[in-house]
Amino acid sequence: MMACVALSSSAQISKEQMKERRELTKVSKSELNTKATKAARKEAKILKKDGWTTAPGALPLEKQLDKSYLMQMEYDEDMYPKYLMGEAMSIGENYDAAKMQALELAKQNLAGQIQTEITALIENTVSNRQLEAEEAASVTQSVMTAKNLISQSIGRTITVVEVYRTKNNKNKEVLVRIAYNGTMAKAAAKKAVREQLENKGEELHKKLDKLLGW
Repeated sequence: MMACVALSSSAQISKEQMKERRELTKVSKSELNTKATKAARKEAKILKKDGWTTAPGALPLEKQLDKSYLMQMEYDEDMYPKYLMGEAMSIGENYDAAKMQALELAKQNLAGQIQTEITALIENTVSNRQLEAEEAASVTQSVMTAKNLISQSIGRTITVVEVYRTKNNKNKEVLVRIAYNGTMAKAAAKKAVREQLENKGEELHKKLDKLLGW
């Protein structure tokens, strides 16, 4: 028997989050490193207290989290993440089984993150009056129903954080955080949304390609 759970993702990107992203794009590389290190040390302390540890031969937890936070703080000119993160944990009778299931769940979580980011991009085009409200509603609906297609379109991911702990019954609980290139994430979303729109007989994908630079 294997128990598993995907960590939830936010349903939308708030104005405060967008403001924070804009501020981060103005920060120097050294300042980003300092911010990432500070956040990583704080999370590492919490995880260690809860019994999480790294596998033999893996990078120290602080180093893994350093890389994770730094990747999460990078955005392109559209305020779209240069890397998207998916995270999940799973419990299994052995380490490999738990890890495999956690990675699959993290991939599904990642697909949800891509949904959220693409929806925010679409909403931004509406606010700039580049896309009619009805058109945007149709595209957004296609994004929200394309999670499985997005997940299937995701290529190779990077495992940034991998930790585990042993339960009282000796089962292994594995927590992973995976990263995916933002450009490739857009391509995965584009493929899924295009398929959804074409199935509905709509030509909106051509306009969307032009507006979002896909």
